[in-house]
Amino acid sequence: MSIVLEHVSHVYGQDAAMTVKALDDVSLTIPDGQFIGLIGHTGSGKSTLVQHLNGLLKATSGHIYFNGQDIDDADYNKKELRSKVGLVFQYPEHQLFEEDVFKDVCFGPKNLGLSKKETELRAYAALKQVGLPDECFYQSPFDLSGGQKRRAAIAGVLAMKPEVLILDEPTAGLDPRGRQEILGQIEKLRRESKMTVILVSHSMEDVAEYVERILVMNKGKLVYDGAPREVFSHYRDLEEMGLAAPQVTYIMHRLKEKGMDVDVDATTIPEAAESILRALS
Repeated sequence: MSIVLEHVSHVYGQDAAMTVKALDDVSLTIPDGQFIGLIGHTGSGKSTLVQHLNGLLKATSGHIYFNGQDIDDADYNKKELRSKVGLVFQYPEHQLFEEDVFKDVCFGPKNLGLSKKETELRAYAALKQVGLPDECFYQSPFDLSGGQKRRAAIAGVLAMKPEVLILDEPTAGLDPRGRQEILGQIEKLRRESKMTVILVSHSMEDVAEYVERILVMNKGKLVYDGAPREVFSHYRDLEEMGLAAPQVTYIMHRLKEKGMDVDVDATTIPEAAESILRALS
């Protein structure tokens, strides 16, 4: 089972004088269980793409299939799709609205028609999964810190037990420790539950460390699709698109230019350290 996009395009303002082609003939397959990074400069089509995956936006042309079914068929159940493909927005305030955190996390499973007991069990489990302290459960979500709000928003989606979790800039504005904690917990959840995770991020370091596949969007087109080592080897092309590679990539290229026999395709600090030690031995 998977998500399949076939020649998907999306045009904003199709009936207006000014139109914007946000997606341009995008085709790709997302198999179960992958951890995928989605990168691109502002306006490249990233957010438009992920909002198609759970039916928030409808393709102007092309087809999207979830587990073999076309999500734009007239009789397709979009509500069920959104319980299976969960989207956590960049700004958690857009998803938090109840008087306390626990009620907020209960909202999704309650709407699935689950019993009060099952709803509350799911909410409690999801809050523990994201590492939110018990003392926060009955606080107003708007009294939480930025990192805690993100954890609460993620918990609200996890309580639906999705097959696919999409995270739009989940670590924006957080310090390095906060970023590492949230992404580390997401990776742990992915390993344990085998869910698919799609991470939209501007942090090349985060993408390099956690994902196994990177999708690069530019001007509405999918321009690269591959493993981090492969994609970041095109760092000069990425720079022309307003992106970059992880800092490690630049350091390794500088060392290579200085005559060290190092792996210039290393994308993480452990990979770089191993290569440098090998070159020095």
